[in-house]
Amino acid sequence: MRAVDIRGGTNRADVPASAFAMPAGMKMRYDLPAPELRHTVTGYAIYAAEPHPPLFNWFLPAPPMICVLLDAGAVSVKVRKHAFGPLAAVSLYGPTSCAFRAETTGGVQIGIGLSALGWVKLLPHAANLYKDHVIALADVVGDAVAADMLTRLSELDDETMIAPTVDDLLAPLFERQAPHEEIIRQFTQLMLLDGVIEIADVAERLGLSATAIRRIATHAFGMPPKFLLRRARFLRSFIAMSRSGEPMSYGAIDSSYFDASHFLRDANTFLGTTPRRFMAGETTFLKASLRARAATLGPATHALHS
Repeated sequence: MRAVDIRGGTNRADVPASAFAMPAGMKMRYDLPAPELRHTVTGYAIYAAEPHPPLFNWFLPAPPMICVLLDAGAVSVKVRKHAFGPLAAVSLYGPTSCAFRAETTGGVQIGIGLSALGWVKLLPHAANLYKDHVIALADVVGDAVAADMLTRLSELDDETMIAPTVDDLLAPLFERQAPHEEIIRQFTQLMLLDGVIEIADVAERLGLSATAIRRIATHAFGMPPKFLLRRARFLRSFIAMSRSGEPMSYGAIDSSYFDASHFLRDANTFLGTTPRRFMAGETTFLKASLRARAATLGPATHALHS
């Protein structure tokens, strides 16, 4: 199996090449999906690295993702106490409640971000069943779909064809109508608002009971609504802090945090440490992806996608 040669870049003409700068031997590409898929697919992330000894990298908690490995060495993932790997060539990452660590050895990885709406249109299964887990995509969509995805992507020799090829592969998979699509869209938007953290506030805005919101959120997003609001609030604040330079400024955190210690308790929940210590660790790919994703797709991280 050969892998497409990744030079790095995007299908957006207005993004400078500097957004995709990586250390020697590593390259990265971010592409937008077709307009008709942007409610269900949050973007395409392509990472390429020359063969290397096992390398660890941390990533932020995120919604689900399909990952395709092309001519890649073994990949393993650890989420909390759960260890997965070597992963299948086409894998499905469930929604993650905390930062997770990946171990790679080189090759090409294509990440296909799924929104909560994408999840419910693609799969009948509740997302919470796959929280903090990674499985073979074939286990939930069937061998034929996963095999076709791997075959068609393996045949490419032009990186600019990755996005349109994945668009073609995914479009038929999102045709089913799913329950509560408009509520899922609205809740996705509410998670992005500064200060929105109370379920009573969300219930009033959506015109639903807290019980109904909990049921829909757990099924579509994989977690209870209060936890999702906390995760989004923390990530908004973390991204803002990471852009503030050194020393990191707590003035950038969400207005609903009482003080810095309140924010740091969330940091321990979602990162397992302080933001400064986390970013000083094994985050080469993460730092590069925050910059490239923000330049290409808008939000710097998958969990804050509109």
